[in-house]
Amino acid sequence: MSDTIEVSFKPKYFTAKKLVPLILALLVIILDQLTKIIVVKNIPLYGLGASFFDGFFRIIHVNNPGIAFSIGQGWSIAVRSILFRAVPLIVLIVVLGVYMRNDDFSPLQRWSISGIAGGGFGNLIDRFFRSEGVVDFLDFKWFGIEKSSFKFLRWERWPTFNIADAAVVVCGILLIISFVIAMKKSQNKAGEE
Repeated sequence: MSDTIEVSFKPKYFTAKKLVPLILALLVIILDQLTKIIVVKNIPLYGLGASFFDGFFRIIHVNNPGIAFSIGQGWSIAVRSILFRAVPLIVLIVVLGVYMRNDDFSPLQRWSISGIAGGGFGNLIDRFFRSEGVVDFLDFKWFGIEKSSFKFLRWERWPTFNIADAAVVVCGILLIISFVIAMKKSQNKAGEE
């Protein structure tokens, strides 16, 4: 009688249901970087490229050395490098590792995670290769409430963003919705038993 146990583990990391949604990540990265290249080449920094609907939507050229809503733009380069380059890179690698190992994500969850990853990598490319920061160019009027106690409700314009930011937000919302739907289905199934 042998004391050894033979375990056979053949992971199914690279299946079509996992790889096909990653096309979205690649498309987001490509679209994000192409639009940034076009903006940088054609619109001077802090310049206006185009305005639509009486200034409601504008294409402008700004750089953001911080993160969302320009948080951290005044921090030292060392702190920004760690918090805005290293940490997001590690998080994205972990997220993709979980994505590839997990067989329980729904198709909507897989596509949402791919869109978030694409947006994350799109902005990371800027953080690593553009010393001035992330290129932002989509600018919308925000109908602020002048007497609000909350500063963001008093803004005249929403903070400028880019394709990567939009992908992260839209896909993040879809991911949350998909988890809520999955929880409700699970609760309904448990209630039926």
